[in-house]
Amino acid sequence: MAPDASSVRSTEYLDAKIPGAFPDARSLSAASITTHQTSLSQILYDRRAEYTRPRSVRIKVGSWNTGAQKGTEQDVGAWFHVPTIPQHDTGAVPGSHDIDLYVLGLQEIVDITSAAEALRPYTDPSVAAKWKTSIEGSLPAGYQLVAEQQLIGLYLVMYASPDLAGQIKNVSTTSVGTGLMGYMGNKGAVTARIVLGETTRLVFVNSHLAAGADKASLDRRNWDAAQINTRTKFDPIVDALGSSQTQPEGLGVEDFAFWFGDLNYRLQDMPGDDVRRLLTVHTKDMDDESDGRPSTSGDSGYVSKQSTDTTRDAIPVPEELDPASLQTTISSLMPHDELHQQMKTGKAFHDGWAEGPVRFLPSYKYDIGKVGVFDSSEKRRCPSWCDRILYRTRAAKQRYEAKIKEKEEARKKDEEMKAKGLGLPEDNDVLYDYDPDTDGDNYDEYDEGEDPVPEPITTKDDLSAEILLEYYTTHMRVLSSDHKPLDAVFSLQYDAVVPELKAAIHAEVARELDRQENEGRPSIAVVVERATSLEDKDKTDSSFEGVDFGDVKFAKSKRRNITIANTGRVPATFGFADRPVDKDQPAGPFPPWLSVTFDREPDKLEKPQPDDIHQHFTLAPADVLNVELKLKIESVTAVRDLNEGEPVLDEVLVMRVENGRDHFLPVRAQWLPSVLARSIDKLIKIPEGGIRKLQNQTPARGEVKWSVPREMFRLTEAIEDLTERTLAEWDMTRAEGEKGPWQDNAGWPFVRSSKIGANTSRQNHEEELADVYDALDCDTPFADTFQPETRAKERVEILAEVLLTFLASLTDGVITRSLWEKLEESLITRERNKQSPSPDDDKMAILEILASAPSHNASFLLILSFLQNIANQITELSKPQTDDATRNGVDLPASPQAKVRRRTLSKVPEVAIRQLIVKNYAVIFAGVLFKSKEDGRMREKDRAARRERMVGIIELFMQDGA
Repeated sequence: MAPDASSVRSTEYLDAKIPGAFPDARSLSAASITTHQTSLSQILYDRRAEYTRPRSVRIKVGSWNTGAQKGTEQDVGAWFHVPTIPQHDTGAVPGSHDIDLYVLGLQEIVDITSAAEALRPYTDPSVAAKWKTSIEGSLPAGYQLVAEQQLIGLYLVMYASPDLAGQIKNVSTTSVGTGLMGYMGNKGAVTARIVLGETTRLVFVNSHLAAGADKASLDRRNWDAAQINTRTKFDPIVDALGSSQTQPEGLGVEDFAFWFGDLNYRLQDMPGDDVRRLLTVHTKDMDDESDGRPSTSGDSGYVSKQSTDTTRDAIPVPEELDPASLQTTISSLMPHDELHQQMKTGKAFHDGWAEGPVRFLPSYKYDIGKVGVFDSSEKRRCPSWCDRILYRTRAAKQRYEAKIKEKEEARKKDEEMKAKGLGLPEDNDVLYDYDPDTDGDNYDEYDEGEDPVPEPITTKDDLSAEILLEYYTTHMRVLSSDHKPLDAVFSLQYDAVVPELKAAIHAEVARELDRQENEGRPSIAVVVERATSLEDKDKTDSSFEGVDFGDVKFAKSKRRNITIANTGRVPATFGFADRPVDKDQPAGPFPPWLSVTFDREPDKLEKPQPDDIHQHFTLAPADVLNVELKLKIESVTAVRDLNEGEPVLDEVLVMRVENGRDHFLPVRAQWLPSVLARSIDKLIKIPEGGIRKLQNQTPARGEVKWSVPREMFRLTEAIEDLTERTLAEWDMTRAEGEKGPWQDNAGWPFVRSSKIGANTSRQNHEEELADVYDALDCDTPFADTFQPETRAKERVEILAEVLLTFLASLTDGVITRSLWEKLEESLITRERNKQSPSPDDDKMAILEILASAPSHNASFLLILSFLQNIANQITELSKPQTDDATRNGVDLPASPQAKVRRRTLSKVPEVAIRQLIVKNYAVIFAGVLFKSKEDGRMREKDRAARRERMVGIIELFMQDGA
């Protein structure tokens, strides 16, 4: 019957819940695991012989199908050499402290024939907990749980001695279900992988394969084994350095593997009654003698000659020579053993797996409660060696793979010869006959006289190891299940890492690699030159490892020098890379307030480099590069932010060295408050002594000190005085035909008439300009800021530039946005109504609006009165010397700021000159006196009209004196 939709969904659900059920290949390939093949790990690996030492351990592997019988966990104590029922039943093989690692695999700890258990979507841990409690109660003191894994009725548990537990790393457990529908957990395997001493991989597989004595069941057992082999995946190995493998490990890459459990292989083509009759001869007396004999006499099995205490004088009679011995009977039955047949024919466990000599009675099937009574039920099942312990070495797996490769190469060669028509050689040309399919038939036959010998191998980590099977036996006197427990003891020798030695070698290798790397990598050193001037010495921190500019003022340049030297043995290419910034900060290698100058040109690159270095410089060994860092705050926007405390002048420059380490250069400065970028309402509260006298107090909290900002009054007063001096000097010293300074530009002194004077360098001009701003902030005399040789004309031009910057920086403006909206609305209304009031009426209307802001009104009138005085002084000096002079006979000043039609000017020369000056002043100051709402959608025509209105207001108030 086809499964319905609900059963399919249940299958998908179980597939997701049961461990090991067809792992998703996509999830495995998507794992992002970094490689551990580094120089350090490789050298450490090459020197492993220096920190590994030989070590020997004994491993006891046990397997038992408990048949889901109640109370079976109570019989597990005998396995650890503790007496249990029946009396005198002690383990036949070593136990207690003689064993370093106990590995116990159990099958059917729950009833897997029950639908409730077989279809359970999760594993019930309570049953395994009972077993673990019983085991730990029987273990020698100090043994530690290493690993455990359960899948329905399968349970694998592992305990290590106190000496060995610390040597076990990279424990990984998994399970594979192969039961119902190919993945249910009623059949399958639980598997564990451990690494001993950081060198030797061990894998333990506890499996329960398909039951049944027919051909289909045999094929299903082989399929189960193949599924377990291919679907088992362990976590990647992580070494001591924390490096991980790129892919999970499966079966076949370990150094030693142990596969045990109820493999369910039977005796093929043997009548069950005949087998029972042959074996009963050896078991008939076991139950009668069980009360008076220890289990060692009843238990049968293989004991290595190297582990048997026999004397040289004793001459044992081989059992195989006695026709009536148990061993002779076993030898006659083993050729019919399905497991050996499948191994021989290459259908299962043929890839290097081996088994010790079978010298014990079949482990299945007995009547419960009896020592040696085979199945007496109606089914009368044929006794079989269902429970087995196999093992495989890395060397055996490699021999198998080499044999397969050789066979494949021979097949390809035969096909090539046939394709060429060469055919096969004649029989008389063959020196010997070899058939790979039949090769090994003789030595694969069961030989009870052949003992296992120590098998040396080379581990995956290329170290020596060796394994020897010491014991392989059953425990006949455990009566609580229809299966007899089976166990084997292995002696394992391997090279283990000594942590102390490895740590010492690791440190030595790391130091050597660091030395070599440092010698081979580009290396530079950065030397910061400290402040040398008296002004900066007391204001910088000598312990600061970066560049400290000390106190910084507006427009004042501060310079520091650094020297970059190549201290390595190879050329070093480096440059400044983009520094880390917040989202609101401008990107780039340097902040806007810092400029960097190098004493050489950068490298010429043929193509852009993939890094974020903006300019590359290459220094030969011992070569140096001198770099000047200049800090200058000249943006009014930056001043406003710095006055508010954001941002802080504190940055980290990133110097990136190609193939070398990055160098980080801290840069910092301390901002001194400025009167720029403040409002009139705050400035009128600054007391005498300047903004710095407040010592970071907020001006808005003080009381009003002035009707207009003191800085505005001081600047206008100083400019008027210097303008008068400049004009007087020119008038007294001018040569015949020499033009006045206003002739080049009617906007003088607010626009320079010419370039910087010959007596003043550009650097001196910038320094004097910065000093004037500082005097404005500190309320000190402007005269003290100029060099004695600086002429009055140059001084007044500097002060005029400062005034314009000061007015433009006012955050509220002389005419605020709200005042301008009212003024503009009044002007537009008059324009629409085509009103033509008198100039005095216009002035009164404007002053009425400004009266609502007294300090702004007073500031506006101060500026216009100041401009009138300047214009009057120049006009007075520009009068022609004769009264009959006409405008055409007089050179009018240039008017680059304002386009003026000459025919609109007065015919009176001095009046025309004043009109040009007023027009230029109005255009210049309209841009700094008024604040209006910025509207990006405003048309250019409307913007021009707004500018004309602003200019018109200034011209209106400057008409006096015309």
